[in-house]
Amino acid sequence: MLSKIIREKAIEAIESLHGIRFTERDFQVSPTKPEFEGDYTIVLFSLIKQLKSSPASLGNALGNKMMADDPDFFDSFNIIKGFLNFTIKPAFLLDMLNKHYQDPCFGKAPLNGKKIMVEYSSPNTNKPLHLGHLRNNFLGRSIAEILKANGYDVFKTCIVNDRGIHICKSMIAWNRYGNQATPALTHTKGDHFVGDYYVKFNDAYKLEIEQLTAQGMDKAIAEKEAPIMKEAQQMLLDWENGKPEVIELWKKMNQWVYAGFDVTYQRIGSDFAKTYYESETYLLGKDTVELGLTKGVFYRKPDGSVWIDLTAEGLDEKLVLRKDGTSVYITQDIGLAQKKYDEFGMDQSIYVIGDEQNYHMKVLQLICKKLGLPYADGIHHLSYGMVELPTGKMKSREGTVVDADDLIDEMVSISREHTQNLGKVKDFGEQELVELYDTIGLGALKYFLLRVDPKKKMIFNPEESIDFHGFTGPFVQYTHARIKSVLRKSSVDAAVKSFPSPLLKAEKDLLLLTEHYAVVLKQAADDFDPSVIATYLFQLAQSFNSFYAALSIGNAESEEKKQLRLKISSLVATIIGSGMDLLGIKVPEKM
Repeated sequence: MLSKIIREKAIEAIESLHGIRFTERDFQVSPTKPEFEGDYTIVLFSLIKQLKSSPASLGNALGNKMMADDPDFFDSFNIIKGFLNFTIKPAFLLDMLNKHYQDPCFGKAPLNGKKIMVEYSSPNTNKPLHLGHLRNNFLGRSIAEILKANGYDVFKTCIVNDRGIHICKSMIAWNRYGNQATPALTHTKGDHFVGDYYVKFNDAYKLEIEQLTAQGMDKAIAEKEAPIMKEAQQMLLDWENGKPEVIELWKKMNQWVYAGFDVTYQRIGSDFAKTYYESETYLLGKDTVELGLTKGVFYRKPDGSVWIDLTAEGLDEKLVLRKDGTSVYITQDIGLAQKKYDEFGMDQSIYVIGDEQNYHMKVLQLICKKLGLPYADGIHHLSYGMVELPTGKMKSREGTVVDADDLIDEMVSISREHTQNLGKVKDFGEQELVELYDTIGLGALKYFLLRVDPKKKMIFNPEESIDFHGFTGPFVQYTHARIKSVLRKSSVDAAVKSFPSPLLKAEKDLLLLTEHYAVVLKQAADDFDPSVIATYLFQLAQSFNSFYAALSIGNAESEEKKQLRLKISSLVATIIGSGMDLLGIKVPEKM
């Protein structure tokens, strides 16, 4: 990375000039702003006080020293207030180009020996995946791949919420209204099939409440006394007691859901090293509570319940064990965190969970720290904002959620319509078109959901996401296909390694932008933010299209210039392919 090289050279120069050794953290080095002359800028403000020098004096001394030390690396420098701007000689960029123009590992870091777990998806087995799950899955999968690209050993895991009253609701509704129907008999995807019965339960529950209130019962009491709700609560007790027929039905309906999930996961590219099930983990954590009692971290109330006081940390008192000895969610999460650490020994554990769980995750980490658990400091909540539609929020109980499978189908349909309207697919075979529409539609969906900072809420608009000329996946995909078309018409000659100088501005600007890819990958990993990559790829595609419009490739001024521009084009395509893959998006060879 040029920024790292410049930072290291600056540290050596300052030590030589002032006898003071700085570290890389003391320096901010970044690409020079377009309105100034230069390629990379050193920010001097953080150094001035300690070195007791003015920005102009420090900038001149540092610039001249670095130029003298490395005349083959630096071409020139200038100072604007507290900013030292360097122009880099083309040799470094051309050497990078010759080495990496077809390197799929360009910008990626070597293995660093650290282990990270990324937990994402976390579906419920009473309904299919929806739009919110898609953002979760795309974020989780992308963060895992970005961390891999930065040298980490990454494990992807999923916890399935397969027990509780919500599961029993679908089971009760199937018992009442199913007439032994199955996904196979009704030609329905398994998770959709079970989800339909969850909606049927809610419809019946509403009707019973209305009937009870019409008879004069208070609504709050009617909600508790509705027969169908009492049935569901009894079924939950029967499940916890292991009643055979309840367990058999629970297993059967869950298997229908898992089969449906697998189809969706395969289609969107989600995969897991291990899947945990709440039905197998909900009893975990009780031993840890006993340990906490002996350490004085927890305390027992007169009714036998166990609590922790977090008021000193600005939170409140938190229940960790009920008076009857049963676990609550935080107890289970502590137990599962320990189980995952025992199995994988990770240095960090990333939880991809919506921002409505911010409080819960703070409590989890605080408790683990107070208990002195080895994985406590490594807990990180990747909190993300909810996805809404232009019409507002979604409600699964009322069957108004945007189903993931339906949305993907809609995106593919929109992709088909837009692509056909452009009229550039006449030479595609039927199967090629099917694959192209799927690639564009799913790519548009993923890119739109990942281009936004995860912490922000967002509104999803299908039509906007698939615009071939905007800040979208299809625009980046089309740029990749355009480059591949250029490379099919004129092949790169690997033997040509020297190029005429000087580089034209469009050539150098694009090369500098490609060199920045490694910095982008590191920032995306440090911030757990795929939008950094999405934004960079859009800028890279824009820059290439400007380069392509300004300079001829096939009819370049000389063969050397032609090969230079072909290699630059190849490097851009390599980076787009690499970066889009980290976002889980395929790039077509032609569009």
